[in-house]
Amino acid sequence: MNSEFTIAVHSLVFLAHKSDRMASSESIADNVSTNPARIRKVMSCLRRGGYVDTREGAGGGYRLTLDPAVVTLADVYRLMAQGSVIPSWCSGDPDMDCVVGSNMHEVMDSIFCKAEKQMEIYFDGITISDVLVQIHECKDC
Repeated sequence: MNSEFTIAVHSLVFLAHKSDRMASSESIADNVSTNPARIRKVMSCLRRGGYVDTREGAGGGYRLTLDPAVVTLADVYRLMAQGSVIPSWCSGDPDMDCVVGSNMHEVMDSIFCKAEKQMEIYFDGITISDVLVQIHECKDC
């Protein structure tokens, strides 16, 4: 998992929370607790994915373009982080003379792929609106 996924979800939930569903990169960055340049990078991906658009000038910023009740965490994960569950390196060597060492990489790839699919299935059941509801419920904790 990467932090861009978390930043993207946080940003979309923040925009869904706003009455006009719009905010500047600076106000999103303040809410996320990161810098505006990092927000702009994430928001650029979300814009290319069709989740937000931009408005230039005074009072401009990013605006949520889709209904938060239909955007799932799986949608955001696929855009921002798909494949991040699978490590970039795995032990073993296919040319080894040992059945364990020569097959570990292939077996672990299969395991991680299945884990990622299960996570995507779970994320498919959670919308941006659901996250916002949980945040409002948590407020009273």
